[in-house]
Amino acid sequence: MVLSPVKSEWDKVSFASTLFLCPILDGLLSRVPGKWQAEIRLGLQEALVNAAKHGNNLDPHKQVIVRFYFEEGAYWWIVSDEGCGFRPPVHEVAPAPVERTRQEQSSHLLPQLESESGRGMFLLHQIFDRVVWNRQGTEVSLCKQLSSQIEREPLLS
Repeated sequence: MVLSPVKSEWDKVSFASTLFLCPILDGLLSRVPGKWQAEIRLGLQEALVNAAKHGNNLDPHKQVIVRFYFEEGAYWWIVSDEGCGFRPPVHEVAPAPVERTRQEQSSHLLPQLESESGRGMFLLHQIFDRVVWNRQGTEVSLCKQLSSQIEREPLLS
């Protein structure tokens, strides 16, 4: 299990709900190694779009807040919105066997083929090593541990 780093002050950025995310993503990815930026950008974009669009209903008076912290080999982001929240998916408590692939571990999150939404949960679990929502469904904590990524290359390059 990945534990949150102990740090009293994380860096923080907040912005009015918008889908114009390029400069925000550029800043959040500035310290991520180049070969991982495309993959992590996709995951962070998904989390930010969900917060702005689904959480805040693109209300420009509501803020999306991102707290972030980088330490050697680990990258943390906490994305919060001011919406009503949603019911986060329930995950099994028991750890998955080592031989199961990341796709097998999160395949229950993949929506039906005919569904027009819902792929974001699957993407987040494919990209990040830790994805945890608060009980209200207004905040998601994401962690990517690059020091443990020796066994695979980025999904996107």
